[in-house]
Formats: sequence, structure tokens, C-alpha cells
Amino acid sequence: MKKKVILTKKFGKNEVEILKEKYELIIAEDVGKDLLSIVKDNRDAAALIPFLSDNVTEEIIGELNDLKIIANYAVGYNNIDFSCAERSGIFVTNTPDILTDATADLALALVLGVSRRIIESDRYMRAGNFKGWGANLLLGMELKGRVLGIIGLGKIGLATAVRAKAFGMKIVYYSRTIKSDEEKKFGFVYKNLEELIRTSDIISLHLPYSPDVHHMFNRETFSEMKKGSIFINVARGGLMDESALAEVLASGHLSGAGLDVFENEPEVNQSLTKMENVIMTPHTGSATHNARSGMGHMVISNIEQAFSGKIPDNLIPELKNMVKY
Repeated sequence: MKKKVILTKKFGKNEVEILKEKYELIIAEDVGKDLLSIVKDNRDAAALIPFLSDNVTEEIIGELNDLKIIANYAVGYNNIDFSCAERSGIFVTNTPDILTDATADLALALVLGVSRRIIESDRYMRAGNFKGWGANLLLGMELKGRVLGIIGLGKIGLATAVRAKAFGMKIVYYSRTIKSDEEKKFGFVYKNLEELIRTSDIISLHLPYSPDVHHMFNRETFSEMKKGSIFINVARGGLMDESALAEVLASGHLSGAGLDVFENEPEVNQSLTKMENVIMTPHTGSATHNARSGMGHMVISNIEQAFSGKIPDNLIPELKNMVKY
């Protein structure tokens, strides 16, 4: 008999077909019920595939008597009560690395879009406002020689930094550990957090979310940023106070922001939506065909490994001490 797998939302067609062929697949969004209700109707499910927007609570985990793995379709996993999963002997996996390049591409796209006022220029053209070349028309920031401060020099932060270096930017970074190899190879410079915030022309966030870094960027932090600088966040919305960001943008202290993540997704601070100097994308850092397909195949591989009694390759770091069952 096929093992039962709950998928909260559809992803790639090919990956869904593989799941249907191998397992009894329950797709929550097709059922028209909330996740808890679906779980209660399918307590014998052996795997749960949630998205980052799905809150997998202790209550949900407790309803699944035969659950072997929660295979998150995301790199982040702060949507899952992984401590509860560990106590129950349930694997929790994510999809790291596969979306590094896609997310770094978007981070740089936001840097370029904000610094050169691309969206403003597009709206200006569409509104029929262009009457000819002007010396002071939609002036922006040239990247060569500017300082990009990377907060979190993990794989995505590194990929973003390498891309920016090709534009002639000077790269400084703050990370929990000194990245000596990257410093030697690329000429990156470590700065403490306070100095990076004060001296960077553009700051780009690449940290995972945890309660310890909630609202890492708040009114005080934003006010310490260099006047006229740009703020980029493709990491997690909870790292920033959106209301405080809106205030410093409205005051003119910051020249712009590029955001792919939001504090209370899918809700967005309405002040930000009215600002011409803010570019917003709907959490599409991994939204390429290659990345999303790779994430789906990684989820399937994680499930197959768990079902065969192996520790999945992409077990989250907090559960690395788990053993085969």
C-alpha cells in the first residue's frame, strides 16, 4: 500500500506527478479546508510537505500519528515547530543551495532597480511624462566605487557580493564567523555591525530569521544608516520593522529600498506601497524554473530517504544529531 503524503500547495507539474505515482498524495489546496482539518482527516500521513507560509504547529504535528518527515519546500523553516518534531522523532528538511543563484540575481536586480530608479522611470514613460532628455531627470546612484554592506555572508550573501563586485562595488560584510577564504579570494572586508551600518551606501540582508534577530533593523538601526543609502531585504521580513522603514524613507534619510520579503506576509505596510522609491516583489527570490524544479526534486529525495530509514541529506542543522529509526 502506498504511503500517504500531504502537500499543502501545488508546485511543479512534473514533481507533483512523481509524488502521485509513488505515493497517495493529498493536495490540501484542492480539498478546500485548512491544514489542521486536512491533517485530522489524514492522521496516517507519513510525510507533510509545507510551504514557508504554512504554520506547522505542535497541534498539527501531534495529529499525525505515522509522520516520518516534514519536508519543507523552502530554505527557511521558521514556520515549523522543529523542537516538537525532534521530540517525536520526526525529520525536518529544507531545500538549501538550489536557489542560491536565483535569489542572488534578484538581490542584485533590486540593487540596480532602486539605485537607477528603474520602476519610477518605467511609470514616468507609461504616464506620457517624457518630453525629452533632461540633465536632472531621474538621477540615481552609480554603483562603481560604492560600498555594499552584506549582512550574512552565507551562500546567498556570497553570491550577491560576487555579482556586485563585478559592478566595481567595494564589499564589506558582517557575519557570525570571519570568512578568511572569501576575504583572500575576493578582497571582501569584515566590519562589525555598527560600522557596516554607518558606512555602507547599500545594505543587503541575507540572514535566516530567528527571534534573536527580530527587528534587527528598527528605527534606531535605520537612523544610523548613511544618509541617502539604500536598504535591500531578500532574506526574511521579520528582520525589519516595516513601519520604521516607511518612516525613514518618508523623511528622505534613505533614498530607497528593495524588498522581496515582508514582516506580515502577505500583508504589506500600506505606506510602502505608495512610495515611488520602493521596489517590492512578492517573495520571488527563488522564482526561476530551474530553482523551483530543483526544490521539488529535493523535497522528493528527502522523503524517499526518510521512508527508506536513512537520515535525509537536507536535515535542518538543529536536528543533525537525530539517528536512523
